[in-house]
Amino acid sequence: AIHVADRFHLLQNLAETLNQVFNTHNKALKAVDEAFSLSSVTQTDGTVIVRVPRPSREEQALRLAEQSRARKLAVYQQVWDLHRSGYKAKAIAHQLGIGVTSVFRYLSTLTFPEPQGRRSRGQSIVSPYQKYLLQRWNEGCHEALVLFEEIQSQGYKGSYDTVARYARRIRQSQGLKPRQRYSIQVLPKVTQPKKLCLTPRRATWLVLRKQESQQPDDEQLITLLRSQHPDLAAAIELAQGFAQIVRQRQPSQFDLWLVQADSSNLSAFRRFAKRLREDYDAVKAGVTMSISNGPVEGHINRLKMLKRQMYGRAKIDLLERRFLLAT
Repeated sequence: AIHVADRFHLLQNLAETLNQVFNTHNKALKAVDEAFSLSSVTQTDGTVIVRVPRPSREEQALRLAEQSRARKLAVYQQVWDLHRSGYKAKAIAHQLGIGVTSVFRYLSTLTFPEPQGRRSRGQSIVSPYQKYLLQRWNEGCHEALVLFEEIQSQGYKGSYDTVARYARRIRQSQGLKPRQRYSIQVLPKVTQPKKLCLTPRRATWLVLRKQESQQPDDEQLITLLRSQHPDLAAAIELAQGFAQIVRQRQPSQFDLWLVQADSSNLSAFRRFAKRLREDYDAVKAGVTMSISNGPVEGHINRLKMLKRQMYGRAKIDLLERRFLLAT
């Protein structure tokens, strides 16, 4: 019998590895969010579309966030100093006045885990009317008062100032001056930016998504991620390379990929490559042979789901009927 590693679990472990890298680069993810919201898109017909910039964050909120990060970084460094001095987790928690869970979380990563913070949902009283406002703006109506009166007739309960501020942001995206309503040049169309809130997990699945399932903006986002930090560029390269080896069954590239992972600066990928080497024959068979135990894993997961649904309410005969009849 030949042991063949399950390709689904290989990709799942790859995703966990890539997620670990993104977890240490939350600042880069925020920068990508911001850069994407300000970028323009050229359509196939040559039309340029620009995105309305988001409202600027308050300086006080930025200052408080920096102060909070500085405090957490100091605690993180103290945890590691005490750990290197021989203190146990409970003793460190008692010494610093923090929870044992926080101590273990800090000791589980060799780099300071950047706080993700709370992301704004970007909702305001004008949000339900943004699609209409942008449509009217692209049609040539650049008068904030006219737009305000039009959405008032549709049920808008907010103030004129809110609409005027939104109109100023639209002008900014098109390069118009604050009170300029007309231009002799052809203006780019405007659109509302997508609310990305790019988390480590979302970034992971963005990178590992199959090419045929990619969204129009995915390639631009991946390019922005690569440009943020050399570690992110290396992690994306390794992750996409291994995913291609598994999905397209390219065993001739597997050994080369292991060498690249071993020589990288990314500890998460070095550990992943070490685990693959420990089960080398099964993994090599998994990226070589067409057979897979994926269908078996799927049936096991379905059986577990049915058991949970009927816990305490049915015997094995009903479980058997539900499982077999559903197939």
